[in-house]
Amino acid sequence: MRRRSPNYKMLRERMVREQLVARDITDPLVLKAMSEVPRHLFVPEELRSKAYYDGPLPIGYDQTISQPYIVALMTQLLDLRGGETVLEVGTGSGYQTAVLSRLAKQVFSIERHAALAERAGHVLAQLGYHNAEVVVGDGSQGLPDQAPFDAILVTAAAPDVPEPLKAQLADGGRLVMPVGGPGGQMLERLIRDGSKWRVERIAPVMFVPLIGRHGWSEEDLKREWF
Repeated sequence: MRRRSPNYKMLRERMVREQLVARDITDPLVLKAMSEVPRHLFVPEELRSKAYYDGPLPIGYDQTISQPYIVALMTQLLDLRGGETVLEVGTGSGYQTAVLSRLAKQVFSIERHAALAERAGHVLAQLGYHNAEVVVGDGSQGLPDQAPFDAILVTAAAPDVPEPLKAQLADGGRLVMPVGGPGGQMLERLIRDGSKWRVERIAPVMFVPLIGRHGWSEEDLKREWF
């Protein structure tokens, strides 16, 4: 007897209601995007039954797809309204990329693992998110050829906000990322006002490390992370 497929639409609606609305996610555009993007298609097939659980899931290469609430929170902090060009550092599964693409004009996403980038790009294209472009590279250096960006979202932790990313943020833009190391990280939002920066400390979080020239080195990982 064949097992019935889960009702993913119902699971998404429950996720939005119980994990997002019940907390502090209030932006209607974010809630709409989260209710429409099929999260289960961005996780390994054997984990799809857990796709809408209140927690992260492994996607290979020591990377994870973030907890739905964290995806929604970080997206809400960007305050997107539809006309923005966004840089995402750390494509991973492509799920956060898809959510961003529903809220912005153009999304550029950088992933250091070529296999993850290829897989995410394939899923995004299949689902019709054609305003999202995935490239392979060192995310800590950003994409200077596409700058400035109205918003930057980083889904990996660095000891400090990389200077190239700050330089590529447009005046009035928002940058959201976890800052810290294996002993503790803080989700921060930076808002640029010319040469001045307003820094907001949002919440303690735990992300994988941002590996790159302006993040953690491979030696740092051996010495401090593992």
